[in-house]
Amino acid sequence: MKVERKGIVYLVGAGPGDPGLFTLRGVECLRRADVVVYDRLVSPRILAHAPTSAEFIYVGKASSAHTLSQEGINRLLADQAAQGKVVVRLKGGDLFVFGRGGEEALYLHERGIDFEVVPGVTSAVAVPAYAGIPVTHRDLTSSLAIVTGHERPDKGESSIRWDKLATGAGTLVFLMGIENLHSIVANLVLHGRSAGTPCALIRWGTLPGQHVVTGTLADIEEKAREAGVTPPGIIVVGEVVSLRPRLAWFERRPLFGRRVVVTRARSQASNLTSLLEELGAEVLEVPTIEVVPVVDMSALDRELSRLGQYDWVLFTSVNGVELFFERLLACGGDVRDLHGAALGAIGPATAEALRRRGLRVEVIPEEYRAEGMLRALGGRVRPGQR
Repeated sequence: MKVERKGIVYLVGAGPGDPGLFTLRGVECLRRADVVVYDRLVSPRILAHAPTSAEFIYVGKASSAHTLSQEGINRLLADQAAQGKVVVRLKGGDLFVFGRGGEEALYLHERGIDFEVVPGVTSAVAVPAYAGIPVTHRDLTSSLAIVTGHERPDKGESSIRWDKLATGAGTLVFLMGIENLHSIVANLVLHGRSAGTPCALIRWGTLPGQHVVTGTLADIEEKAREAGVTPPGIIVVGEVVSLRPRLAWFERRPLFGRRVVVTRARSQASNLTSLLEELGAEVLEVPTIEVVPVVDMSALDRELSRLGQYDWVLFTSVNGVELFFERLLACGGDVRDLHGAALGAIGPATAEALRRRGLRVEVIPEEYRAEGMLRALGGRVRPGQR
């Protein structure tokens, strides 16, 4: 008897932007996804955890430009799960911190759709941290308020109790508040917050394009205009902002603010990309190389059949190592056929590919190119050797 597959929706917080802050549970959910419904600020690096067979549906929202209404998103999630699919709903930051994840969860509950909530790292804490601003500090404040800076436009009046909020918490973090900066500053000062209170605007937090503008409530609007600050971004108000000059670590990385294009084949770009990102660079992977086998392998196969006649075998790339052993096995041979030959490798990565197969490398040139290999072999290859 065929058992009908039951669908489920994983409501997953994608974190503040840096793909390294995505959770392990989020990765697990993506790997089993049939459908991925994702928002505007979700990194392609996060989406890459999903199977290539998954259907990707973009439902991003920018200011006054929505690809799909919230009601439409709710219906989409329920309809896909009702078809027995595993649906992953990816939302920036934490989906229960002004992410409307609660609305989506209630909609699914009311229709009997199974769902699971996977919290994400909230931008309210992570973005200030990347800007060198701890949201609490024992010597400065022990209280924190996280506030929406973008209330529903159809509200008759604000639901924020400015008279309580302005002086009620040491640190105030406004999410999605850049467009309403004037109103936020005016209400805080009107209701008792000192105009000299330190303030920071953080745009594209946790990403290589992070931009931070600091000032006080008295001058932050003017500084924002001068710097051309636009959404998306968050506002931090409080004495903790004064710690930034000493604690700003993210922008001090040696390649911060630099954009680097990696042209390696996509399958081999990840290690270099990770190293560059660790140094603070924004990396664009633009493969200009694709490695494919030649159509006619007969010449290589012929030489592999008489490998025992060679004194040296030189490998000029990791790709060469992979293809060599793939063809060697296809021709009925194995590593034992190399027992009489000395091995050379163009560089450390190629040498490591050979060592993983239990082979010792005799020569690695100081200069990782063909001319360097020729110089390294000088005095080692004797007349008559092949």
